[in-house]
Amino acid sequence: MEMEYVKPADIEKRSFEMITKELGDRTFPEEIAPVVKRVIHTTADFDYADNLVFSEGAVLCAMEAVRKGAHIVTDTNMAKAGINKKILESFGGEVHCFVADPDVAAEAKQRGVTRSIVSMERAAKLDVPVIFAIGNAPTALLQLEKLIKEGTLRPELVIGVPVGFVNVVESKERMIASGVPYIVARGRKGGSNVAASIVNAILYQLVHREGF
Repeated sequence: MEMEYVKPADIEKRSFEMITKELGDRTFPEEIAPVVKRVIHTTADFDYADNLVFSEGAVLCAMEAVRKGAHIVTDTNMAKAGINKKILESFGGEVHCFVADPDVAAEAKQRGVTRSIVSMERAAKLDVPVIFAIGNAPTALLQLEKLIKEGTLRPELVIGVPVGFVNVVESKERMIASGVPYIVARGRKGGSNVAASIVNAILYQLVHREGF
């Protein structure tokens, strides 16, 4: 097999060209294509071309929220680490992850619930517009749905891509039916890397549109 020499600065560009070619005749709306392709780039998994579902206007809604200073809440520090904070901060936003906070862990233990549940309750108290990027815990999605139903929370967007088996599929379907803007990976696949890549795809599009 012949190796292809690509300059370091061009590797990502070449990767996206290969993804586009392999997708063949598959096309997506202008603002959705970069999200789908970046998730495929992150995972090397073309199933996401079918698994990712978007509420109407979800990406545009998210870009507008970021433009106005929305913050992002993740359910893992891995997802938090993968998000381009420099771009987010340039619009006045920041990334939060409460799941590893000692007081969150203590409260979760005392109540007999997961730290993800408590961390979503903490996030609901932020006095700013919020985008949620959930890549690990279905209990986080289920708690968000509960808070939305109660009227306690109205997210700008929920990225629902937890990975696994127990309540994973169900939590995603409930989020789709919740009535808030969403980007969801249907089925069992997902992960913190997928959540971060979706956020970054939104941020990079916004930068491109703003002409930065």
